[in-house]
Amino acid sequence: MNGAADLKLNELLAALPPDLRQRWQPRLELLAMPLGQVLYESGETLKHVVFPTTAIVSLLNVTENGSTSEIAVVGREGLVGISTFMGGGSTPSRAVVQCADHGFRLDAGLMRDEFDLGGAAMHLMLRYTQALITQMAQTAVCNRHHSVVQQLCRWLLLSLDRLEGSELVMTQELISANLGVRREGVAEAALQLQEVGVIRYSRGHIKVLDRPALEARTCECYAVVKREYDRLLPRRKAS
Repeated sequence: MNGAADLKLNELLAALPPDLRQRWQPRLELLAMPLGQVLYESGETLKHVVFPTTAIVSLLNVTENGSTSEIAVVGREGLVGISTFMGGGSTPSRAVVQCADHGFRLDAGLMRDEFDLGGAAMHLMLRYTQALITQMAQTAVCNRHHSVVQQLCRWLLLSLDRLEGSELVMTQELISANLGVRREGVAEAALQLQEVGVIRYSRGHIKVLDRPALEARTCECYAVVKREYDRLLPRRKAS
């Protein structure tokens, strides 16, 4: 069996009480998530929530002229589609697969029904939502006040935390769209990190060679987000 088919690779699913996870299991559909796949568009009513296991999804805000800027990344620690249980039904953001692989899809109606019961699933999803909001807020601060190099370091660290290994497949064009900066700025920032031996970048492949050095070059935004995720989503069972 594909390793990505293990429900417990997603930390939210792993934190559910065993009886609830077993009840959901027949309704959770293994989902291939190719690079660049749009899971939902701005304003679209969501029919499913997605629990990534070995893929990463970017949540992007889109302007009227088509420009994009990433507001959060979601991987094995979370889910895509919080508007299904927060009452809105749709969201002004777009969700795009940033790193290809797999996840699980669950019917939005089932998620809403489970949330409305007010049990373990509701409390877990609310904690996750608070952590996600923190990431969104800190991303806005970072994009306004910190250099492109610092933003790129933050983005790489958040992505690595959601993957196994130290390598990402990501083009300059996609990084540029995610950070909301020009490709030339991304190229210059990546070159600076490569020249000091922090990363190796070639043809859309980024390999982090020195994570401590990467952490030393980022701003405080990464640590703020990580602390909040660790505080709200400890690796324990939901109750």
